[in-house]
Amino acid sequence: MPYLISMLTEEQILAQLDNYKLGFYCQFIDLGHVYSYLIDSRLNIFKGDNDRWAIAAERLGYNPRGGGIMLDIYYFGNCLTNLEHYNGQDTNYYTVYPIEWDDFNNTVDGEALKPDAKIWNIRGRQIELTHDKKEYLNAGIDLKEYEPGKISLEEAGRLLTIKHRDLFRASDEELYKSIPKGLKKLFVIDEWHHRDFDEIVQPTMSDEQLHTTYEFNRNLVDGEYPLDYETFVHMFREQEKKTGEYNQNQYQENRPSSYETWQMIAKVIATGDISYYKPTLEANTHWKNWPESGSL
Repeated sequence: MPYLISMLTEEQILAQLDNYKLGFYCQFIDLGHVYSYLIDSRLNIFKGDNDRWAIAAERLGYNPRGGGIMLDIYYFGNCLTNLEHYNGQDTNYYTVYPIEWDDFNNTVDGEALKPDAKIWNIRGRQIELTHDKKEYLNAGIDLKEYEPGKISLEEAGRLLTIKHRDLFRASDEELYKSIPKGLKKLFVIDEWHHRDFDEIVQPTMSDEQLHTTYEFNRNLVDGEYPLDYETFVHMFREQEKKTGEYNQNQYQENRPSSYETWQMIAKVIATGDISYYKPTLEANTHWKNWPESGSL
């Protein structure tokens, strides 16, 4: 039922989404994360009394460096609590491992399933694995087969997610980890039009700070530094300029308030009326649309 009286505005919500960096380690939803192969994603929208609101975004992926299939939950909102911390600062996400850790490690060989791998324990249920190529092809998964007959772990995860999607998605307990219990879930979006929004954080350095940095680096190599001071400063300022241009382009093209997905979500949250979510842009959150994910 719509919230008839509200001081909360769409502009306030969008401003908070645009400036999502609560701390240095906060991130926007990174579907194309180069260290993690995208498997699945979902948005959960919440609202409570006193104009409290929150969004919990799920990103399921296989991260070879992290060693497993990981469900990252990103939080946004004006009432977040119990956030994770890293290096003394807030982060707006945390990670869940749906597959039992030891069981997973015993069935993998590098970044592929072992030929005799039969079962993964997922949230307390034994789920059968398959090596049948036809099953993957019928599910729209073209096997990479970097080695003949090998099933990569993201491919195995994608097939199992199709078959057992609920097991790979966040439970309400996990979603409410950093959201006050009084907020109610307004609606869930399984696919949407998305743009990664990733600004590069680069601290501003004065000429004095640059000089100190240069001397520090030069002393580390007993004065045999390959650059003179003027070249060092020029290279730094050029990189600073390029970073600024990149961030400006990101802000203009990809910030949440720049396109309809988040504009509509903000209107739904402000009014409590889910009928305002009527997307016209084609959904692009399927993993096939993010081939750069896991590319490094």
